Amino acid sequence: MAKTLLYGTALTSLMALGLGQPVLAQDAGTLDEKKAAATQRPPIYSPYAGRNFPVRPFFGDTHLHTSFSMDAGAFGARLAPMDAYRFAKGEEVVSSTGQPAKLSRPLDFLVVADHSDNMGFFPDLFAGKPNVLADPTGHKWYDMIQSGKGADAAIEIIVAFSHGTFPKDIMYFPGTTAYRSAWQETIAAAEHHNEPGRFTAFIGYEWTSNTDGNNLHRNVVYRDNGDKASQIEPFTVYPPYGSDNPADLWKWMEAYEAKTGGNVLAIAHNGNLSNGLMFPVVETFGKKLDRDYVETRARWERLYETTQTKGTGEAHPFLSPNDEFATFEIWDKGNLDGSVAKKKEMLEFEYARAAYKNGLKLEKELGTNPYKFGLVGSSDAHNGLSALEEDNFFGKTVPQEPSPRRMMEPFVNNPQTGVKIMDWEVSASGYAAVWANENTRESLWDAMERKETYASTGPRMIVRFFGGWDFQPADAENRMPGAIGYEKGVPMGGDLRDAPAGKSPTFLVAALKDPIGANLDRYQIVKGWMDKDGKLQEKVYDVAWSGDRTPAADGALPPVGDTVDAPNATWTNTIGAPELIAVWKDPDFDASLPAFYYGRVIEIPTPRWTAYDAKRFGVKALPDTTMKLQERAYTSPIWYTPKP
Repeated sequence: MAKTLLYGTALTSLMALGLGQPVLAQDAGTLDEKKAAATQRPPIYSPYAGRNFPVRPFFGDTHLHTSFSMDAGAFGARLAPMDAYRFAKGEEVVSSTGQPAKLSRPLDFLVVADHSDNMGFFPDLFAGKPNVLADPTGHKWYDMIQSGKGADAAIEIIVAFSHGTFPKDIMYFPGTTAYRSAWQETIAAAEHHNEPGRFTAFIGYEWTSNTDGNNLHRNVVYRDNGDKASQIEPFTVYPPYGSDNPADLWKWMEAYEAKTGGNVLAIAHNGNLSNGLMFPVVETFGKKLDRDYVETRARWERLYETTQTKGTGEAHPFLSPNDEFATFEIWDKGNLDGSVAKKKEMLEFEYARAAYKNGLKLEKELGTNPYKFGLVGSSDAHNGLSALEEDNFFGKTVPQEPSPRRMMEPFVNNPQTGVKIMDWEVSASGYAAVWANENTRESLWDAMERKETYASTGPRMIVRFFGGWDFQPADAENRMPGAIGYEKGVPMGGDLRDAPAGKSPTFLVAALKDPIGANLDRYQIVKGWMDKDGKLQEKVYDVAWSGDRTPAADGALPPVGDTVDAPNATWTNTIGAPELIAVWKDPDFDASLPAFYYGRVIEIPTPRWTAYDAKRFGVKALPDTTMKLQERAYTSPIWYTPKP
């Protein structure tokens, strides 16, 4: 039976849900019973003495754009990297539309990930630099921006870049003085705002493969300081200095580490706008998947951005028809610019759960699982503001900053294909949560590398997920379940191997509500596996929930209820629970079959940003506008691998 515990002790208990000492590793750890036993020590009075493991998650954004990104600048962004870090640290800033903006609470870390192609181009375009105005297309875009048609110019710039028609004479290539200056200024902003122990300003950029409008972007995050990051300029897409093939990005990453002795990792962009290209299983870029591809991808792409402003990419109802929560904030109409409408056969290769399942099959065929990634959320906001709270959402781009009209306009509208996405469909999502020992570049990056992370659609709920062979129901009664979790198992991002005879995996799960957010509805475990016939399967289990609800005969848990008053954009915490904790044992385990498990924590219903806008501006939303939602978090999986 699921358990809910008293809120009075919840914070201290979840803070003590500790993990092992962070190290630079390929994953969060593989359970070794002998090593686990060796970590036990004689009883001492203080349960905290000698503790050396993460006691809290750090929340941040790994994907934010400023005016240094050519599309963000064209859309009207005027905030530079320095401003973005100030805002993330809790300072009040003035947005590009002249509105004061401030977070409810500072973030713990931020990656300013401006597009590497043409980095720094737009500030020069906006300023009317002679080298830009000398080109007819550059002059045209400048005139459009000056006449108030910046959004139209932005679309033209994105389409030109996506389809290879961007004028070469005004392209800011690596090696040019203008490009080098922009990269050095990006590094300088991160160095200036990095405060070890208080706030981490990562150096990073976004590699923007977008051929034919199919989004294969990756965010590159440095563990390093500016002395190493400045030695090699970012990798780009446009030839001859770059490539749109992810395999070439991985070569650049390897070359960077070899030259500098530094460390980088790549986070794949939410794949829902890739039109079936993000998670290939047969071939990619005209080459059949082979051992080198799967090994290289698994090495460099440690994390996947499963939720952001352009929708959530965990699951899709077409792929998971039995999952009642698979319809959350999905974008499934086309690719990035709407130039190609979505086909159902593309969906399998865009969503995280399907990739996890296909990864099991690829591992059997090629020896390595290329889709053994952890999960994070981030914003992909293009206005310099990581403002993702539903009641404080500053939009994805500058035209979508708060205004009475922002819910009424189209975000993508391609008349040739009929693909249309409205601004109200943009999500106030998300953040990355990282379990690390301390708030430093090194500690946070190492946790990302070992996948000890989870994705949030916005709330800062605290989530734990441990897997092992010996968890007992009594472990959920202990007020320091983290110590038990690490002693008996592995955390999110870890591995279970070679099941002991007669044992099924057990999981210790715990979640604590955001202190200023909504209560929790339920904690679910999503399982995927490959059966004896090689077919891929999945199932969602409710393992902890609020209240005295009883599952129906078919196992379905009744809804938690709904207190949302959408017209007034209010809700109450009179339903749900502040904390959920339980031990769950897989009832359908077969030790001979590879599998993965990840946690999904769901809040009670609350108003969506559209409801807050309608109330504050006194406007009526368009028909079919979503006005409420159930925010959630997704943990990195724990994988089970049987004996060969």
